[in-house]
Amino acid sequence: MPFADRREAGRLLASRLDHVRGEQPVVVGVARGGVPVAAEVARVIGAPLDVIVVRKLGLPGQPEFAMGAIGEDGVRVVDSHILEVTGVTPAELAAVEAHERLVLAERVHHLRDGRPRIPLRGRSVIVVDDGIATGATAKAACRIARAEGARRVVLAVPVAPPDWVTRMDDVADEFVAFAEPPGFAAVGQFYDDFSPTREADVIDALDSASTRNAGTVDEDVELPVDGTTLHGRLAVPPDATGIVVFVHGSGSSRHSPRNRFVADILVDAGLATLLFDLLTDDEAADRSYVFDIDLLADRLVTVSRWVERQVPLHGLPMGYFGASTGAAAALAAAATFGDRIAAVVSRGGRPDLAMPILPAVLSPTLLIVGGHDTTVLELNRRALSELRCEARLEIVEGATHLFEEPGTLSMAATLARDWFVDHLSRETRSS
Repeated sequence: MPFADRREAGRLLASRLDHVRGEQPVVVGVARGGVPVAAEVARVIGAPLDVIVVRKLGLPGQPEFAMGAIGEDGVRVVDSHILEVTGVTPAELAAVEAHERLVLAERVHHLRDGRPRIPLRGRSVIVVDDGIATGATAKAACRIARAEGARRVVLAVPVAPPDWVTRMDDVADEFVAFAEPPGFAAVGQFYDDFSPTREADVIDALDSASTRNAGTVDEDVELPVDGTTLHGRLAVPPDATGIVVFVHGSGSSRHSPRNRFVADILVDAGLATLLFDLLTDDEAADRSYVFDIDLLADRLVTVSRWVERQVPLHGLPMGYFGASTGAAAALAAAATFGDRIAAVVSRGGRPDLAMPILPAVLSPTLLIVGGHDTTVLELNRRALSELRCEARLEIVEGATHLFEEPGTLSMAATLARDWFVDHLSRETRSS
């Protein structure tokens, strides 16, 4: 069955990309037809959207035959084999590139309209086009994403011929197509509406994505504690219904991709988040600090009291999200505050490190553990037996300690979101 249009194709394609959510990807649409598809993918999986503008470098006298491609920031990808067999000289290549750079600059100026690009270095990047025919443009886009520093490249399209992956060489780490129908002749045959994408459509899609969280406070914060300065990242959506403080464990920080992924899910659900480093960089490198639960809990209490004094957070019910040793610190601090902490969630945590104090915890507590994290799972079962508050253990099947397996972090984030939304909103209604 054909897609109604590119937007429907994007929504369907997104259903095949849920496993990439946990990588905090950037979605880039190949201008212009790939952008409406990419916009829906980005919206559904909760990822930022950008455009990748590609200009083909055609052979002198045969412009339809690509010898390379160019992108922004001076990125150039050339096929050395083509240059060798065709005998194109460096001067000829430079002349073609100079012309295409002018065209590229004009196209970028119109499409971006002053909007800053999203850096791709070190990120997982989902390159999206509206379909694959020859694949030349998609190849160039993937190569440019890689040249711009992408850690992993996923090429995703709604429709492609059955043999498309074998024709794409090694330009991507993963290939995803919603449909690979036999009898493929052209991309347009699988769309009811395959009208050309206008530059205005691209600009509208980018504007909508950039304002999706309009009004959200997102800023770095500092707090002097114990003669040193601790750092955090605060996000407050409009009309926030609660605040969740993240308590990082061993080897983690406010920059943790896993914690930031969960935080984004919570912000989308209307909860403010504070990712705070309870240890300095030097302290975090010392295992004695990382496992000093009393120190971590005391600092978390200080941070929590600071949160209560902040104007945009005043009066909001508070929850804790802890990972690894941070989970023990969260439970210890929750015991100090009594029922003022509306909920606690532990992901792959070590609540057993706070075992003596667990019976004093009043906050509803959710323990999330990977099914393959057998040692930590047993420790969480023991901790659960010591809790006297409302408590539950959720096992994410197929997940190891860091929830790195496809889809497992998304499942953990959903469990955490539902627990916090339920209990923090319950606290709001009670108040």
